[in-house]
Amino acid sequence: MPEPDAIYLDNHATTPLDPRVLDAMMPSLRQDFGNPASRLHVFGRRAEAAVETAREQTAELINARYSEIVFTSGATEANNLALKGVAGAHADRGRHIITTAIEHKAVLEVCRRLEGEGWRVTYLPVDSCGLVSPDAVRAALRPDTVLVSVIAASNEIGTIQPLAEVGAICREAGALFHTDAAQAVGKLPLDVKAMNIDLLSLSGHKLYAPKGIGALYVRRKLRLAAHMDGGGQEMGLRSGTLNVPGIVGLGAACAIAAAEMASEAERLAGMRDDLLRRLQALGGVTCNGHPHLRLPGNLNVSIDGVEAEALLLGLPGLAVSAGAACASGLVTPSYVLTAIGIDEARARCSLRFGLGRFNTPAEIESAAAMVAARVTELRRRPHAA
Repeated sequence: MPEPDAIYLDNHATTPLDPRVLDAMMPSLRQDFGNPASRLHVFGRRAEAAVETAREQTAELINARYSEIVFTSGATEANNLALKGVAGAHADRGRHIITTAIEHKAVLEVCRRLEGEGWRVTYLPVDSCGLVSPDAVRAALRPDTVLVSVIAASNEIGTIQPLAEVGAICREAGALFHTDAAQAVGKLPLDVKAMNIDLLSLSGHKLYAPKGIGALYVRRKLRLAAHMDGGGQEMGLRSGTLNVPGIVGLGAACAIAAAEMASEAERLAGMRDDLLRRLQALGGVTCNGHPHLRLPGNLNVSIDGVEAEALLLGLPGLAVSAGAACASGLVTPSYVLTAIGIDEARARCSLRFGLGRFNTPAEIESAAAMVAARVTELRRRPHAA
């Protein structure tokens, strides 16, 4: 069990369910439990109406048409549907994909699978801030390029990519443009029309909705190969009985985000910057990622002389993520940190703070004090890192 007064600063991993979202879901969990496909009776029609309301709410957040939203189990499934769906439907146009070295595994692993099926994939590097160059995208385009997939904002270092510039380049070249926006939706203004985005993946549990629900935006008239065969739900792309409570929750979360995004971004950025100032007072603290073009709630830092794992083991009341994973006794640095030029030693000293809707300035002050005390303790020990 977590500590009773534990501070949760790992909102990039998952977010808590907003009570307002739960309230919106309760009718679908209780009396409106029908199957949306059962339109001949009132239970089915109520469920269908709830789903369509949520579809509109989700679409409005990214300036899409409600008919362009396909509900999935999350962003991983949406990414799979986007990439494999394009590959299955457009192989006659070419077999080349462009992506970046810092995509989520749900994109990178799909690309590797497609490589095994004869597709060619270009993995673009990023600069030391984690930005991909639009000029590099333009240079990588080939006559047989079918799809470009660029993450909207990094889940690790928070860097926000130039989606509008990349989208314009793709549209000019006739290549489809997909973005994994799981971390960005509801936190940054996204407009699929203005940004020339053809496919966009999102996830409910990064948005204060429940786990197990997400969506893929599919531009009108864009062909994709079906993901699952069956009853033909979700435009025939993703058959199966719909997760009505989850869908309703996602819609409610999108509506809340649309109303509160600007003020919440300002609040989070202020707390994030305060946290950075407090940590930098320790000395030897470096911010990883772009200094300005980053998610408002993201802070990724390296603390000289202190292994993140050792630090976190001594802070059971603080939930943050480390920049390196330990498996079988071997420390593996994050491939995102490696891609921006951070070596293994510095990666082992890296922490990711993910600030969210329910964090307070008092929690930030307490978290900084906890980290500072632990860092001071570890630096006094010999061989702290």
